[in-house]
Amino acid sequence: MTDNTKKMRAAYLPGNSTVELREVAVPEPGYGEVLIRMKSSTICGSDIRAIYREHTGKGAEGYQNKICGHEPCGQIVKSGPGLRRFKEGDRVIVYHISGCGVCNDCRRGYMISCTSEYRRAYGWQRDGGMAEYMLAEEKDLVALPDSLSYTDGAQIACGFGTVYEGLEKIGVCGNDAVLVVGLGPVGLASCMLAKAMGAQLIIGVDTVPERVAIAKEKNLVSAAFPADDAAWDMIMALTNGYGVEKSVDCSGNTHGRQLAIRAARKWGKIVFLGEGGTVEFNPSPDIIHAQKTIYGSWVTNLWRMEELVERIVRWGIHPEALVTHRFTLEQASEAYALMSEGKCGKVAIVSDEEIK
Repeated sequence: MTDNTKKMRAAYLPGNSTVELREVAVPEPGYGEVLIRMKSSTICGSDIRAIYREHTGKGAEGYQNKICGHEPCGQIVKSGPGLRRFKEGDRVIVYHISGCGVCNDCRRGYMISCTSEYRRAYGWQRDGGMAEYMLAEEKDLVALPDSLSYTDGAQIACGFGTVYEGLEKIGVCGNDAVLVVGLGPVGLASCMLAKAMGAQLIIGVDTVPERVAIAKEKNLVSAAFPADDAAWDMIMALTNGYGVEKSVDCSGNTHGRQLAIRAARKWGKIVFLGEGGTVEFNPSPDIIHAQKTIYGSWVTNLWRMEELVERIVRWGIHPEALVTHRFTLEQASEAYALMSEGKCGKVAIVSDEEIK
């Protein structure tokens, strides 16, 4: 349902590297739903790769001409009937996949893996956060503590949740040297969380000099350098010839993934977070003989996202620190164009009051 007497601005991604701002009706929350005043919504690399440049997804999983943005955070301003936990005034993060709620994956909290016809992702198959207001289901909400900013919460909504899931799978801890391949927003988040989880040596590599510089400037790494032909030798030198215990690929590139695999030491663990692309490696020398393990990891589950919020507060870190540029909704076209260049940190669309 919508209240046609009230209008709001909202951003859509028609493809061809463009953003379209439209005036649409403010939605009205129904049973189990809330209306959220958007405070911050960050841009995800998957939006650039699969929607902004061209619509690569097809069918039910494709972008369906909805309000874009799947990293939303804001404050509940209106609630429908039937709420059980949240109320008006609460600060919330939106877990960006709304699953059917009754399949095995949803019962585990992995709505990202729901294959039901009822599964809809915010910003893809249902309206997302790049608007003044957003309609969400209560079951998809995570509480945002007062000690975290709305832009902290927006980062957690996808990027940091995705990273935390991957780092938990490979068990990053204080015993580890960690390699992060690809220093875009997900790679920078990997460095920040690996450091918070106790890793003593964090090495970052990227083909883009600006991203290497950001990792150094924000003190997220022990060392960072170009992902070129000399990278493997430099990693070996930093690890006394053994390689790293854990490596994280955020590049989505065959050469980056090869480096992540080959720079891991015997019994090492590798996790792939970067989507797209391919990878070629030699199973016997690269994996089998060295007893290495490769994990795939896709977003995270709902309970782990709540756990991450708690731990981020405990660790005293702020995902917002990775945001290098902030724009208002009216500047969405400029924001997406900047993110598409791939030379910055995280880009956030924030409300007028948040940007002041």
